Amino acid sequence: MEKKTEQLSIENKSLLDAFYSELISVEGKASLTCQTYYFSIEAFLLYAQLQDKRLQDFVLQDLILFFVTRQTQGISSLTMAKDMSAMRSFGDYLVRNGIWTENFVLDVDKPKLAHAVPKVLSVEQVDALLSVIDTTNPLGIRDRSLFEMVYSCGLRISEVSSLELGNVHFDDGLILVNGKGSKERIIPFGLDARFWLEKWLEVRPLIVGSKNIPYVYVNYRGDVLSRKGIWKRFQEIEALSGVDSKVHTLRHSFATHLLSGGADLRTVQELLGHSDLSTTQIYTHVDEQALKVFHDDFIDNDVLTKKEK
Repeated sequence: MEKKTEQLSIENKSLLDAFYSELISVEGKASLTCQTYYFSIEAFLLYAQLQDKRLQDFVLQDLILFFVTRQTQGISSLTMAKDMSAMRSFGDYLVRNGIWTENFVLDVDKPKLAHAVPKVLSVEQVDALLSVIDTTNPLGIRDRSLFEMVYSCGLRISEVSSLELGNVHFDDGLILVNGKGSKERIIPFGLDARFWLEKWLEVRPLIVGSKNIPYVYVNYRGDVLSRKGIWKRFQEIEALSGVDSKVHTLRHSFATHLLSGGADLRTVQELLGHSDLSTTQIYTHVDEQALKVFHDDFIDNDVLTKKEK
């Protein structure tokens, strides 16, 4: 049997590129969403090629088989949900261009997502993680400032990477963030984040030189610091500290610490940039063991106080 190609045909590649261009120019979707849709549809088109099936011949049963195949490949329910969203958008595109008579994807049920409780760090663990950063050099100061900002404001990697100098307002202690779906939000930053940001901006010219870079955080060449660069640097810091974490764990910790400190759910929702309150509600979990320890300490201290009286 002839081995099937793992590359898209010229026809399918052109179709995918045209769909991607329309997502950006016509629908105005966020860059990250467009990239996610691109890779999802690329997987679908490769599947169609392996089946020797034209898109015009696809029916509902074929689409269901495609999603079942994706599941057998070990794809997570979250990725499946993203695939489904991408396919629904692609189905609309195929209908508009006369390739499909109707969008069959609308008849496929979305997978139910299991909302796992996110991993969070204690305040002490966050301190331990950030304290190992060597701040005796400009790039170390940058790292400390960057991750202090992620934790202090609950930022996504993409948000801290795209943070612009003009959107930092020291007088008010606020930053303007461009979040998912190009939605802007204003977030206050804490004293530690302010301290390290000021120190970073003092040494930043040593890295940037004469370049006119609008972004707060830059790499060693003075160009914008990419998401991949942030992720790689955090892995090194994680290994040094011995604290098991991810960059996004700082965002989870920010939300959980706010709620533990008495912040209301709506406020945390606004700060995180969640469009749906149910997404924020996942942070209302309480570590039962930690609560028990707190309760026991409170009872013990109360008993001691009464005995002293």
